[in-house]
Amino acid sequence: MNPVAADPIALFIAEYERAQRTEPFDASRCALATSSPDGEPSVRFVLLKSIGEAGFAFYTNFESAKARDLRDNPRAALAFHWHTTGTQIRVSGDVFKVSDGEADSYFATRDRGSQLGAWASRQSAPLANRKKLDDEVTLVDKRFHQVSVPRPPFWGGYRIVPVAIELWKSRDDRLHDRWRYRRASTGWDCERLYP
Repeated sequence: MNPVAADPIALFIAEYERAQRTEPFDASRCALATSSPDGEPSVRFVLLKSIGEAGFAFYTNFESAKARDLRDNPRAALAFHWHTTGTQIRVSGDVFKVSDGEADSYFATRDRGSQLGAWASRQSAPLANRKKLDDEVTLVDKRFHQVSVPRPPFWGGYRIVPVAIELWKSRDDRLHDRWRYRRASTGWDCERLYP
C-alpha cells in the first residue's frame, strides 16, 4: 500500500484486486452502515457491485430497511476487511441511486434464481413462513416462463460517492498503519493517523 497515493479509489481498486486473489470468501462483501433520520444506526453486509471514480455501488429492494434509511438520510459508510492481506478500508459519503440503465445492465447479469427472488421477496417485511416465499417465487417463475426476467421497478442500485476513505494496514505489534483521505476541492487530502 502506497500511503502517499494521490487517488485513494485507485488504491482501493488495487487492494481489492489483491484480496480477490487471496481471500477464501467473496472479497466484495462489505458492511454497510446507515442510520434513520433520528440517528438509529443499522449495519448489514452487502456485495459491492461496481467501483470507480463515480463511487461504490450496491443493489437492493427500494422498500428494504436500508433503502428506507437511505431515502430519509442519504449518507452511508462501508467497511471492508481482508484478513489475508491485513487490510481494512472504510468509505463514507453521500448516497445516490444509480441510473435505470445501469441497474438494468447489472440485473441482466444476475442468475435467473436471483432475478426471480428480486420480484418475489418483499425484503425486510415480515414473512409468515418459508412456503409463502417459495410459492411467490413459483408464481414469478410462471409469469416470466421462457422469457427474460426484467428488473423490478422497486429494485435497483445505490452509489456511495465518498467524501472520506480510510486505509488501514495491520502490523504484528498492533501499531497499524492508517491513512485518511478526505475529498478536497481539487483531489484528495491525505493524512496519517495514529493506530
